[in-house]
Amino acid sequence: MTDIAIVGIDCRFPKAPDPGALWELLMRGDEGIVEVPKSRWNADVYYDPDGGIGKTNTRYAGFIDDADAFDHEFFGFAEEEAEVADPQVRLLLQTAWRALEDATIDPRSLAGSRTGVYVGIMGSEWMSLLMTNFTRITGQVGSGNGYAMAANRISYQLDLRGPSMAVDTACSSSLVATEEACHALRAGICDQALVGSVNMFVTPSSSIYFAQAKVASPDGRCKPFSSKADGFGRAEGVAALVLRRLDDALADGLPVYAVIKGGAVNHGGRSTTVTAPNPHAQQAVMVEAYKRAGVRPEDIAYVETHGTGTLLGDRLEARALGKVHGVPRERPCAIGSVKGNIGHAEGAAGIAGLIKTTLALHHRVIPLSRFSDSENPRLKLAANGLRLVKEPMPLPDGQVFAGVSGFGLGGTNAHIVLGTAPAAAGRPGAAPPGRARGGVLTVSSRDTEGLRGAVRRLAEDLAAAPAGRLAQLSWTSNMVKASGPVRFALPADDRTAAVAALLEAAGDDDRLAALSGRAGARPKTGWVISGGSAWRAGMPARLHEGVPAYRRALGAVDAALRPLLGWSVRDALLSGAEPPAAEPVAFAVAYAAGRTLADVGIRPAWTVGEGVGEYAAAVLAGVFDLEDACRLVAGYGAAEPPGAGAADLACRPPATPLYSARRGGRLDDEVLDAAFWTERPDGGPRFDEALRAARGSEPVRLIEVMGERTDGLRLLSGGTDALAGIVAALYRDGLNPDWDELYEPGERVRHRLTPYAFAATGRFWWNHPIDGGGDLAASVAAPAGPTLAGGDS
Repeated sequence: MTDIAIVGIDCRFPKAPDPGALWELLMRGDEGIVEVPKSRWNADVYYDPDGGIGKTNTRYAGFIDDADAFDHEFFGFAEEEAEVADPQVRLLLQTAWRALEDATIDPRSLAGSRTGVYVGIMGSEWMSLLMTNFTRITGQVGSGNGYAMAANRISYQLDLRGPSMAVDTACSSSLVATEEACHALRAGICDQALVGSVNMFVTPSSSIYFAQAKVASPDGRCKPFSSKADGFGRAEGVAALVLRRLDDALADGLPVYAVIKGGAVNHGGRSTTVTAPNPHAQQAVMVEAYKRAGVRPEDIAYVETHGTGTLLGDRLEARALGKVHGVPRERPCAIGSVKGNIGHAEGAAGIAGLIKTTLALHHRVIPLSRFSDSENPRLKLAANGLRLVKEPMPLPDGQVFAGVSGFGLGGTNAHIVLGTAPAAAGRPGAAPPGRARGGVLTVSSRDTEGLRGAVRRLAEDLAAAPAGRLAQLSWTSNMVKASGPVRFALPADDRTAAVAALLEAAGDDDRLAALSGRAGARPKTGWVISGGSAWRAGMPARLHEGVPAYRRALGAVDAALRPLLGWSVRDALLSGAEPPAAEPVAFAVAYAAGRTLADVGIRPAWTVGEGVGEYAAAVLAGVFDLEDACRLVAGYGAAEPPGAGAADLACRPPATPLYSARRGGRLDDEVLDAAFWTERPDGGPRFDEALRAARGSEPVRLIEVMGERTDGLRLLSGGTDALAGIVAALYRDGLNPDWDELYEPGERVRHRLTPYAFAATGRFWWNHPIDGGGDLAASVAAPAGPTLAGGDS
């Protein structure tokens, strides 16, 4: 079975606003359970320790912070649309974006791709409120509500063309969605998949239901496999995973957290009741999953259980786990449950366990299972070949396998088998040998304030990275962070200086403005290419050392000139010795520099040429081939002009206008013939005239490809630094460069950077009673809390 790589993760769970915070909470053995916030509902109104009619027996649960915050302008929502959109839809949009960035993928780059979206979701209290408030139903309700829209809105926002669906199998929803995504990837239905899940409380209605069903814990906590188990506590959560076929992930250089080896889904059939677990079905789904994954039960080091902390559920699950894993093995199978830390996230519970286990395999340690210090002896875990993780459990080197279970309220069971990432994908590559290089550090945002935060986070990422990775981090920032409308670019060749410059820009408005811009139409450039007198020994040395495109172009022109000259212009350049003739070297440098700009994505609206710079300008504009230009240049220093050798010169109209320092203006098509080009273009008596005419034709950013005769950006005055500066300046104005051309292959290595932080100024929540006379409103600056029947704000 094809392995599926987990390449990106983002999540928000109680007291864990991101995957890193979740991992820290797990390793501390901490919890995210709190008393119901007043901003949700008044717990005093709905609380009854006996769980009377219309009441809940607990005042506690796991809530995520800022659930009402939504960066609606980033996603193109009008306030009126954001007001009625389900918070679950809004949260999933932001989480999916961040998961893709965590996978080192620019979300905007996926437009038109065969990317599928699979969302596990089992309820929407928001929609229930909205659709019973008849006078407040608007035409915008449909675009932000409903299970399908939880997935479809992501596909719409990112222009994704793969399957897009929501899955509701109650508490196993997110694991079933994961299995569906894996099946689609293995079958070639999509090339990439986003798996998401979300669970939000807007009212106490579901808490009241679970109290009436006698499964709610009075203190709002899950105590899996504990003698203190007394029901489960509820939790909110939102999460997204990015999945790729492993071979594709490795080919694209994506970092891999862990791999999905296989999985299975079944149903318990006719159990005691429709909501009662069937241990035989639980056992069967694990056996089937291991078979499909090609592993044996004794190979499984750890199982992240469903583990809700109900006495019946724990007893039946322990029995099923023992039947499968209680086989002869070196050590008992370790078990645990994330629900002891964050509560039962219902439709998102499976993905919470999946993320915990993925991070555990990635870090090679299993966190302790909360409440394991009060293990229930009646479960006889040891006799069944099982053991609770009572302290952090280091994992051995080599391949390690783990399972994740999720069991739905209505009987749908799922089990996913994970394995550690292969060695080639487990850790980022080291910096290439040789002199440490830099690049252009980029971030982008919707507005200046968002850009400021992005710059600060990039400084933190850069400061925390190992030495020698400046170029790799620069390239990653270009690949992942560069496509927004408000752009920041910093050419950098020293990490310490770059961190300082980033922090300065984040804290100083003037410095930030100097290094940023708003992307508009693709910026136009005009090029000036001077002749042999502009060339200086050593000027392109750093370009040759650090820019593959320049080396490639110089190699091509050297190969064409060497047979004609009898010596190598490249060798002459790199040796620093005085060449036999300056003009062929100047032409080679000018051509290679211009070709480098073109390969990076910078192309001229017009070019002014002077001396042999006219030949470089002509070949770059497609007037004739490089070989023809080299024949002209090779005859440049001869006693007679190279007319005889170029009599068969085939000329074409230029792709962009050419201005000649010989003629003092634009070259018309009728003069662009062999006779003109075989004239020796000595000097440039009318250079200033030609430049004025070119600059008067249309406004451009001026680039001196070779020479120092204008106030334009100069390419050859600072080697790679000058090229980086030119690219940075044009990128800020709207150029989307081919960033790869600035970096060596060994520098094009992806590293995870801190994902985008969405603005929290837009606040949208249900803030009126639910008695049928309510309304919806947005509070952009000072959100008002919801008011429920009998409650307070």
